[in-house]
Amino acid sequence: MTIDYPQARENMVEQQVRPWDVLDARVLETLATLPREAFVADAHRALAYADLEIPLGHGQAMMKPVVEGRALQALKPQADEEVLEIGTGSGYLAACLGSLARDVVSLEINPELAAAARARLDATGLGNNVRIETADALAYDTDRRFDVVCVTGAVSAIPARFLQWLRPGGRLFVVRGESPVMEAVLHVNDVNGARVESLFETDLPYLVGAAPAPQFVF
Repeated sequence: MTIDYPQARENMVEQQVRPWDVLDARVLETLATLPREAFVADAHRALAYADLEIPLGHGQAMMKPVVEGRALQALKPQADEEVLEIGTGSGYLAACLGSLARDVVSLEINPELAAAARARLDATGLGNNVRIETADALAYDTDRRFDVVCVTGAVSAIPARFLQWLRPGGRLFVVRGESPVMEAVLHVNDVNGARVESLFETDLPYLVGAAPAPQFVF
């Protein structure tokens, strides 16, 4: 069976993403243009535009298109802005961020996933402004500050270092809480102090090392 990927991409935007209140024109154009099928394993290519999390191996998964769309819309990366992505995964969201912003640094803890994502970005000609670093975000240290921080795995609580990486006016998207009911939030580093906006409920795999400590029941 031959899949019409451009048609599948259009269906994803019109039947999944737009109905979930993703209406930002730049975000919709990015999702309607970038070849999501090029960022999944051959075995899962037929599912590239389905309303599903797609397994990437190593206990990680690609977020649903609707969640990616909502994250991009909340963050609103601008053409002159710098982005930090925590959790490269497939490399697809890094490509989306790279098409919207000036510069992207993406951290991936797993070397195999980092290498595969780099190869996919290079093969598609996307991500010339994306640098992938193999690093544990929970131990990562940089003096650099970013306009946008996008976290692609869940955390039980937002680590302080994630917020320290934001410039004044910077925005952080993250999913926090405990499975199965987690909250996606936008953290805005306003001049008047931090502002947190609740976006939607979802359930994502945790970043490595960011799961809640097990509760002992006596």
